[in-house]
Amino acid sequence: MALSDPIADFLTRVRNGSTAERRYVDVSWSKMNENLCEIFKAQGFIDNFIVRKESETRGTIRVFLKYSEQRKPVIKGLERISKPGLRKYVKSDEIPNFYGGYGLAIVSTSQGVMPGLEAKQRRIGGELLCKIW
Repeated sequence: MALSDPIADFLTRVRNGSTAERRYVDVSWSKMNENLCEIFKAQGFIDNFIVRKESETRGTIRVFLKYSEQRKPVIKGLERISKPGLRKYVKSDEIPNFYGGYGLAIVSTSQGVMPGLEAKQRRIGGELLCKIW
């Protein structure tokens, strides 16, 4: 059965794994999911990820979750913003800041998927995919 929203599935698996204090979670591979993992790693929300491709179009990504020294999840929350039934597009000056700068908006632009702050600096708008804090 095909997923109607693979990005929401990815975010849900990461959120649930983090809440359950799992060491890692496995998610289905897609270029979008791999790009999200790269951003999460660069911004310090996950430790690492490994891509395991079975073929050109199929595979999995093992996402190693990050915790503080007190064993508290680094990811406090993940929320999908633009959904298949209601897309949310923003201009570069409309990209929001979340939780006083501690949160991060992820934007899909014509130049690829990037953090909201980088899209603002480049003055590029796009689809507001999700927020993480």
